[in-house]
Amino acid sequence: MKYRRLGKTNLDISVVGVGTWQYGGEWGKDFSQSEVDAILDKAQEVGINFLDTAECYGDHLSERLIGDYLSRNNREDWIVATKFGHHFLGSFERSRQWSAGDVLNQLDASLKSLKTDYIDLYQAHSCSDEEFNNDELWTMLDKQVQAGKIRHLGISLKSNDDSYQTDKAPDVNAGAIQVVYNRLDQNPEEKIFPSSINNNLGVLARVPLASGYLSGKYKPGATFSKDDVRSKHDSERTDQLLRKVEEISRTEVPNEVPMASWALAWCLKHPAVTSVIPGCKNPEQVVLNAKAVEWVSGDHPQTIQK
Repeated sequence: MKYRRLGKTNLDISVVGVGTWQYGGEWGKDFSQSEVDAILDKAQEVGINFLDTAECYGDHLSERLIGDYLSRNNREDWIVATKFGHHFLGSFERSRQWSAGDVLNQLDASLKSLKTDYIDLYQAHSCSDEEFNNDELWTMLDKQVQAGKIRHLGISLKSNDDSYQTDKAPDVNAGAIQVVYNRLDQNPEEKIFPSSINNNLGVLARVPLASGYLSGKYKPGATFSKDDVRSKHDSERTDQLLRKVEEISRTEVPNEVPMASWALAWCLKHPAVTSVIPGCKNPEQVVLNAKAVEWVSGDHPQTIQK
């Protein structure tokens, strides 16, 4: 595994992390504690130390599964990121909760669910610019940093082509951003990545496998069950993307290189990107994701030598 410094924070995170939206039950599968334990055990075995979750991945469900694991293992071995701003109402349904008081309640609920005294990276979750421009909110969060409940603040961007919040990140003491970035969606390269580099922000690339389309498992015409979030996607657009994936596989991916590993390595080559956070449903996918480091050079500007 390789590690990089996350922007202006003091966090050295694995270049491949574990995204955990799937543990909330919206990707066509309900996870047991033993299944999550096996995934996180394998992640630690291959050198992964970064977990990304959110309060609304099932009503703190993903956090509770992670928290149960952390309570039986060494919390200090992990860098845990979660998010705020929403309340889970049901499958694919959320309410927005952005007042300072609401977010403080969310923070305390996340700490309880994660069974920890602190969160390493606490991220505003897909907020509008109006919700972002709330001095009372950021003042409250800064006090929680001073109190030790939060180590660092971040922003999980709603848009992957508007740099407003990235530009303003230093004003709210945010040290990292999270954005959709993958071989099929390169929009952040235009505005967000230059702003991130200019402001010394760590960048977490979410959806690096394009909701699994870049995994190499799906062909044009693929369908998804109604309880899978991908069933909400426009079918014609999905087919277009999968045809593009076939072309990429044929013309860009080297022979005998797993497409998923290649796609993650592709993201990690950009000088702005610190880490990718793909989801994984089993230990085998963890191993496949981690293999991306075999195609990542060590001369990236954020690389930490360990």
